[in-house]
Amino acid sequence: MSVCYALPPVRGKLTHGAPLAPLVWFKSGGAAEWLFEPADADDLSDFLFALDPSVPVMGLGLGSNMIVRDGGVPGVVVRLGKPFAAVEQLDSTTLKCGGGASGILVSSKARDAGIGGVEFLRSIPGTVGGFVRMNGGAYGRETSDVLIECEVVLRSGERKVLPLDALGYTYRHSELPRDAIVVSATFRGHAGEPAAIQAEMDRIAAAREESQPLRSRTGGSTFKNPEAHKAWALIDAAGCRGLRRGDAQVSEKHCNFLLNLGNASSADIEALGEDVRAKVKAQSGVALEWEIQRVGMFAGAAVEERIGVEK
Repeated sequence: MSVCYALPPVRGKLTHGAPLAPLVWFKSGGAAEWLFEPADADDLSDFLFALDPSVPVMGLGLGSNMIVRDGGVPGVVVRLGKPFAAVEQLDSTTLKCGGGASGILVSSKARDAGIGGVEFLRSIPGTVGGFVRMNGGAYGRETSDVLIECEVVLRSGERKVLPLDALGYTYRHSELPRDAIVVSATFRGHAGEPAAIQAEMDRIAAAREESQPLRSRTGGSTFKNPEAHKAWALIDAAGCRGLRRGDAQVSEKHCNFLLNLGNASSADIEALGEDVRAKVKAQSGVALEWEIQRVGMFAGAAVEERIGVEK
């Protein structure tokens, strides 16, 4: 049985059937039923408040750690653009950052302000919203080490400021509701010399360049590091370095990265990941957990809802 519902009017941009492959690093996958790029946090809040509660909502950052399945994403995908990319210095050690600000922008602004401690964000290819949701981290630091609070828009449209201890952080996980959208976050570092901060950022960038396939269609780190193990080492020991399924390949440079060599579908990439999990389980007994988000529907799945836009 089909359900018909209307989308509320917005001040931002709503696009029906928006292809998501160009917006994610794997360059694969289907379309968003609707892509919403809000004008500001009030626009997002008003939209979600008025939107039929049955319509699913998902946030999208840089798409660097995500597989969008080939059947696309039903409901509304929210993408925070330039209105959410500002970084504001609050005091000598504190920055307030929009949910759409990149890690490179945040770390660069921190350097210019003489704020150390957030250099690691330079190495994470994502946005503040994603860092907060996934407790993003690298090189021995993670978001929970520097976050003071964040502001979210809940699925109900309510805007809420959440302190660090309300997020239930563990390794690469928070207890944020899946459909909550992070619109800003406040980070606190420590006083530092811009030259020393830049040197640390350069060191991190060089280490990434040497060890990771940065110039490929990839999704970043694929599996979480199990306790007392490194995921890449387990994958290598299971003989998966270079393993392929069609145009999907386990990177030979860093085997916790999956690659799209050209025309891999999202189904190919996800199935290759499951091949890796099975081989690692058989070889070591360790069950790898996905770190990459896998969203949307498999190809051929039907969307029953019919969506219209209120004029």
